[in-house]
Amino acid sequence: MELGHTPILKAVNLTKSFRSGAEEIVVLDDLNLEVQAGQFIALVGESGSGKTTLLHMLAALDTPTEGEVYFEGRKLGEFREVERAVYRNEKIGFVWQMHYLLPEFSALENVMIPQLIRGCGRSKARTRARNLLEEVGLASATARRVGELSGGEQQRVALARALANQPAILLADEPTGSLDHRTAERVVELLEGLHRAHHLTSVLATHNLDLARRAHRTLRLSKGKLAEWVVPIVP
Repeated sequence: MELGHTPILKAVNLTKSFRSGAEEIVVLDDLNLEVQAGQFIALVGESGSGKTTLLHMLAALDTPTEGEVYFEGRKLGEFREVERAVYRNEKIGFVWQMHYLLPEFSALENVMIPQLIRGCGRSKARTRARNLLEEVGLASATARRVGELSGGEQQRVALARALANQPAILLADEPTGSLDHRTAERVVELLEGLHRAHHLTSVLATHNLDLARRAHRTLRLSKGKLAEWVVPIVP
């Protein structure tokens, strides 16, 4: 996909702090970020550095203490609650380290649910869910309950669910963090392929250096600030 020239996501002077007793803990400190449409960005940093917090801000799941997040030039802070809900449901696909699927429902039903919430008809939602599950290699598992699937299979269902409403942006928080090395490799390859096939803009927080090497840009979050980072090559 050819990259755009106007940032689809932008964080300006973003600060997030928490109070713990008398102490103020600053997680994000006057942080700035521009993400162009079509980019694949890896976000790295030590555990507790604020990667999840930043993703939550970009997804409108949390609000900053100071600063603004913009989507296509509009301030998320000025969105009405219904607009924020639509943004999260239709514009953002989110993949968590723990998949948060509904284990008592089938793989197919889990991918249908976001579409039904959006108002999509059941037949159309079922067809798209089947197509997505086939795309992630789970065509034979559509009727199986998620609780019966392996960890890698569950994460692939989570990826299909994240793409159910054809989002513009994929945000992922340690999508390979709970997987063994071989399964993580498969998910990394799948993420890269889905990014291209669905013309996504992707921002992925990860400790997986193989995933980071595949990104257009790798940014390191440290002491509340972002900086470009070159992924080291392991001999």
